[in-house]
Amino acid sequence: MDYFKKYKIIDYDFALVLMVIGLTVIGIMSISSADPGSKNKQIAGMALGIGIMVFLSLLDYMWFVKFYIICYLTNIVLLGLVLSPLGSSTNGAQRWINLFGITFQPSETAKILLILFYAQFIMKYKDKVKNLGFIVICLLFLAVPLLLIASQPDLSTCIMVMIIFASIIFVAGINWKIVAFVLGTAIPLALFIIYNAVQGESSILHDYQQRRILAWLHPEDYANSDAYQTLNSMMAIGSGQLYGKGYNTNEISSVLNGGFISESQTDFIFTVIGEEFGFVGACLVVALIVLIAIRCFMISMRAKNMAGQVIAAGVGAWVGFQGFLNMGVATGVMPNTGIPLPFVSYGLTSLISVYAGIGFVLNVRLQGNKYIIGRV
Repeated sequence: MDYFKKYKIIDYDFALVLMVIGLTVIGIMSISSADPGSKNKQIAGMALGIGIMVFLSLLDYMWFVKFYIICYLTNIVLLGLVLSPLGSSTNGAQRWINLFGITFQPSETAKILLILFYAQFIMKYKDKVKNLGFIVICLLFLAVPLLLIASQPDLSTCIMVMIIFASIIFVAGINWKIVAFVLGTAIPLALFIIYNAVQGESSILHDYQQRRILAWLHPEDYANSDAYQTLNSMMAIGSGQLYGKGYNTNEISSVLNGGFISESQTDFIFTVIGEEFGFVGACLVVALIVLIAIRCFMISMRAKNMAGQVIAAGVGAWVGFQGFLNMGVATGVMPNTGIPLPFVSYGLTSLISVYAGIGFVLNVRLQGNKYIIGRV
C-alpha cells in the first residue's frame, strides 16, 4: 500500500518513544496512589496508545492529511454531540459523549484533529501565510470549535487550543508585524481581564472564572473555597521535600491520604508526584515534558514540508504548554484551570489523543530523515 512507506529502523526516534513511555509509567504509578481503581484502565489506555502511536508512525502523514476537511468536520460533529442528549455532565460541565458504549471527551481529540486540519490547509496556501486575510480565514475556522468548547464550558481547553494555533501559525512563517500586533493586543487584554476581575462584579467573566482569578491573586482569602485545592497542593508538594515520602506512602501526615486533594488522579496528579517522589521526582517529570516538547520542535525544523512542520510543532506546543499550565496550577503559579498533564493524568481520551499526536511526529521524523539523506 502506497500510504505505508519503507523506513530504516535506525531512523526511528526511539529516544522520543522512551521519554513518552517513561512519563506514562510515572503517571500510572501516581494514579495507582491517587485512585487505585483507575490504574488498570490507564494501563490499558497506555497499551492502546502505544499501538496507535506505532501504527501512525509508519503511516505516511501526507496521505492522512489529504482528509483534512473530514478531520475538521468530524471535530465539529463530535463537539456538537456534546451539547446534544448524547452528552453527559459532571460537576456542572458537559464535556463527554457516549457513543456505542464508549465515553470520551471530544475537546481532547479536537487538538490533534485541528493540528491535522491546519497542517494541510496551511501547506496548501503556504504562499499566503504572511497575508492578514489568510490569518483571518484561519481564525474563522478556529472560531467554530472554540465556541463549541467554550459552551461546555471548558475555558482551559479553549486557551490550550489557541496556544496550539498560535504556535502553528508562528512556525508557518507569519508576518512579524502581525505577531507584534497580537502581542501588543493580547498582553493588555489579559491585564484588563485581571483588572476587571478585582473590581467587584465583573461584566466579562463568569462568577466561577472571576473567583478563580481572585483565588489565584489572594489565596489566603479563599482558603476554604476556590483556593482550597491549590493551597493543599502546594502544601503536599512542599512536604515531599527532596526525595518524597515514598511511593504509595501510608504516612498519616500525607496530604493526599488525608483526602485534602480532590481530582488528584487527573488535574492535580503533579501534586501526588511532588509528595511521593519529592523535588527529584517533580524535576524528572518537568524535564521529560520539556525534552519531549523540544524534541518535537527539533523534528519540526527537519520536516520535509510545511505540513510536517505544523504537525510536529503543534504537538510540541500541546505537550509543552499544557504541561506548563497543569504544573503551574498545582504550584500556584497559574489560576486553577483544570487541564490534564500530558501522558501523566488519568483520562483515556487525553492519553490516546496525545499518543496519536506523537505517532504523527515520529512519521514526520522518519520522512524528514529520508528527505535530508536524499538531498545529500
